[in-house]
Amino acid sequence: MAEDGESKPARFSGGCQCGAVRYEVRSTPQGVHYCHCRMCQRAVGNVFAGLAPVRKAHLRWTDEEPSFFASSTVARRGFCARCGTPLTFAYNESEWICVTLGSLDHPAAFTPTIEYGIEARLPYVRPHDDWQQKRTEPSPRTAGMVNNQFQADEA
Repeated sequence: MAEDGESKPARFSGGCQCGAVRYEVRSTPQGVHYCHCRMCQRAVGNVFAGLAPVRKAHLRWTDEEPSFFASSTVARRGFCARCGTPLTFAYNESEWICVTLGSLDHPAAFTPTIEYGIEARLPYVRPHDDWQQKRTEPSPRTAGMVNNQFQADEA
Protein backbone atom coordinates (compact mmCIF):
# COMPACT_ATOMS: atom_id res chain seq x y z
CA MET A 1 0.00 0.00 0.00
CA ALA A 2 1.14 3.52 -0.74
CA GLU A 3 1.65 5.84 2.22
CA ASP A 4 -1.46 7.76 1.25
CA GLY A 5 -3.56 4.57 1.65
CA GLU A 6 -4.04 3.97 -2.06
CA SER A 7 -2.76 0.88 -3.85
CA LYS A 8 0.21 1.27 -6.16
CA PRO A 9 -0.53 0.00 -9.66
CA ALA A 10 0.85 -3.46 -10.49
CA ARG A 11 0.69 -2.56 -14.19
CA PHE A 12 1.83 0.74 -15.57
CA SER A 13 3.23 2.30 -18.72
CA GLY A 14 5.53 5.00 -19.94
CA GLY A 15 7.70 6.15 -22.79
CA CYS A 16 9.64 8.93 -24.39
CA GLN A 17 8.49 12.45 -25.18
CA CYS A 18 8.04 11.84 -28.94
CA GLY A 19 6.10 8.57 -28.43
CA ALA A 20 8.41 6.36 -30.49
CA VAL A 21 9.54 4.24 -27.52
CA ARG A 22 6.83 2.92 -25.21
CA TYR A 23 6.88 0.33 -22.45
CA GLU A 24 4.61 -1.56 -20.08
CA VAL A 25 5.53 -3.04 -16.73
CA ARG A 26 3.53 -5.77 -15.05
CA SER A 27 4.73 -5.43 -11.45
CA THR A 28 5.02 -2.83 -8.74
CA PRO A 29 8.41 -1.05 -8.49
CA GLN A 30 10.52 -1.80 -5.42
CA GLY A 31 12.72 0.82 -3.77
CA VAL A 32 11.70 3.86 -5.83
CA HIS A 33 14.45 6.42 -5.35
CA TYR A 34 16.41 9.46 -6.37
CA CYS A 35 20.06 9.03 -7.30
CA HIS A 36 22.32 12.04 -6.88
CA CYS A 37 25.53 10.40 -8.13
CA ARG A 38 27.47 12.29 -10.78
CA MET A 39 26.85 9.58 -13.38
CA CYS A 40 23.06 9.80 -12.96
CA GLN A 41 23.14 13.60 -12.95
CA ARG A 42 24.96 13.58 -16.27
CA ALA A 43 22.81 10.79 -17.74
CA VAL A 44 19.49 12.57 -17.15
CA GLY A 45 20.81 16.12 -17.54
CA ASN A 46 19.43 17.09 -14.16
CA VAL A 47 20.43 17.37 -10.51
CA PHE A 48 19.28 13.80 -9.74
CA ALA A 49 17.67 10.82 -11.45
CA GLY A 50 14.26 9.61 -10.28
CA LEU A 51 14.22 5.83 -10.73
CA ALA A 52 11.69 3.02 -10.28
CA PRO A 53 13.29 -0.47 -10.13
CA VAL A 54 11.40 -3.41 -11.65
CA ARG A 55 12.46 -6.90 -12.73
CA LYS A 56 13.75 -6.94 -16.31
CA ALA A 57 11.41 -9.85 -17.05
CA HIS A 58 8.40 -7.64 -16.18
CA LEU A 59 9.30 -4.84 -18.62
CA ARG A 60 8.02 -5.06 -22.19
CA TRP A 61 8.76 -2.62 -25.01
CA THR A 62 5.48 -2.09 -26.89
CA ASP A 63 6.66 0.00 -29.85
CA GLU A 64 10.25 0.74 -30.81
CA GLU A 65 12.95 -0.42 -28.42
CA PRO A 66 15.29 2.17 -26.98
CA SER A 67 18.90 2.71 -27.90
CA PHE A 68 21.45 2.01 -25.19
CA PHE A 69 24.62 3.69 -23.98
CA ALA A 70 27.09 1.69 -21.89
CA SER A 71 27.71 4.44 -19.33
CA SER A 72 30.26 2.18 -17.67
CA THR A 73 31.63 -1.32 -18.03
CA VAL A 74 29.00 -2.61 -15.57
CA ALA A 75 25.80 -0.80 -16.60
CA ARG A 76 23.90 0.70 -19.49
CA ARG A 77 21.22 3.34 -19.93
CA GLY A 78 18.30 3.25 -22.34
CA PHE A 79 17.09 6.32 -24.21
CA CYS A 80 15.04 7.27 -27.26
CA ALA A 81 17.32 7.76 -30.24
CA ARG A 82 14.79 10.16 -31.83
CA CYS A 83 14.11 12.61 -29.00
CA GLY A 84 16.78 11.75 -26.41
CA THR A 85 14.50 10.99 -23.47
CA PRO A 86 16.35 9.02 -20.75
CA LEU A 87 14.31 5.86 -20.07
CA THR A 88 16.24 3.22 -18.11
CA PHE A 89 19.28 2.31 -16.05
CA ALA A 90 20.40 -1.28 -15.40
CA TYR A 91 23.45 -3.14 -14.23
CA ASN A 92 24.45 -5.68 -16.89
CA GLU A 93 24.36 -8.69 -14.58
CA SER A 94 21.23 -7.75 -12.64
CA GLU A 95 17.69 -9.04 -12.98
CA TRP A 96 16.50 -5.49 -12.22
CA ILE A 97 16.11 -2.43 -14.44
CA CYS A 98 15.11 1.07 -13.36
CA VAL A 99 12.70 3.11 -15.44
CA THR A 100 12.98 6.87 -15.07
CA LEU A 101 10.15 8.41 -13.07
CA GLY A 102 9.84 11.21 -15.62
CA SER A 103 9.13 8.71 -18.42
CA LEU A 104 6.12 7.21 -16.60
CA ASP A 105 2.68 8.09 -17.88
CA HIS A 106 1.62 8.69 -14.25
CA PRO A 107 4.78 9.47 -12.24
CA ALA A 108 2.83 10.53 -9.15
CA ALA A 109 1.75 6.90 -8.67
CA PHE A 110 5.15 6.04 -7.16
CA THR A 111 6.71 7.98 -4.31
CA PRO A 112 10.47 7.68 -3.74
CA THR A 113 11.60 6.69 -0.25
CA ILE A 114 15.38 6.56 -0.70
CA GLU A 115 18.10 8.97 -1.82
CA TYR A 116 21.27 7.35 -3.17
CA GLY A 117 24.58 9.02 -3.96
CA ILE A 118 24.03 11.70 -1.35
CA GLU A 119 27.74 12.58 -1.37
CA ALA A 120 27.12 14.23 -4.76
CA ARG A 121 23.80 15.86 -3.84
CA LEU A 122 24.06 19.49 -4.88
CA PRO A 123 24.01 21.96 -1.98
CA TYR A 124 20.78 23.64 -3.12
CA VAL A 125 18.83 20.35 -3.26
CA ARG A 126 17.20 19.82 0.11
CA PRO A 127 17.35 16.30 1.52
CA HIS A 128 14.16 14.43 2.31
CA ASP A 129 14.70 13.82 6.00
CA ASP A 130 12.05 11.07 6.14
CA TRP A 131 13.73 9.08 3.33
CA GLN A 132 16.66 6.70 3.68
CA GLN A 133 19.94 8.47 2.85
CA LYS A 134 22.65 6.32 1.25
CA ARG A 135 26.17 7.14 0.13
CA THR A 136 27.71 5.50 -2.91
CA GLU A 137 29.88 2.69 -1.59
CA PRO A 138 32.21 0.32 -3.46
CA SER A 139 30.60 -3.06 -4.07
CA PRO A 140 31.49 -6.30 -5.81
CA ARG A 141 29.13 -5.22 -8.62
CA THR A 142 31.17 -2.09 -9.34
CA ALA A 143 34.67 -3.45 -8.63
CA GLY A 144 36.93 -2.58 -11.56
CA MET A 145 34.24 -0.44 -13.18
CA VAL A 146 35.35 1.92 -15.92
CA ASN A 147 33.23 5.05 -16.36
CA ASN A 148 32.50 5.60 -20.08
CA GLN A 149 30.91 9.02 -19.59
CA PHE A 150 32.74 12.18 -20.53
CA GLN A 151 34.83 13.36 -17.60
CA ALA A 152 35.17 17.13 -17.49
CA ASP A 153 37.96 18.55 -15.38
CA GLU A 154 36.07 19.02 -12.13
CA ALA A 155 39.00 20.62 -10.27
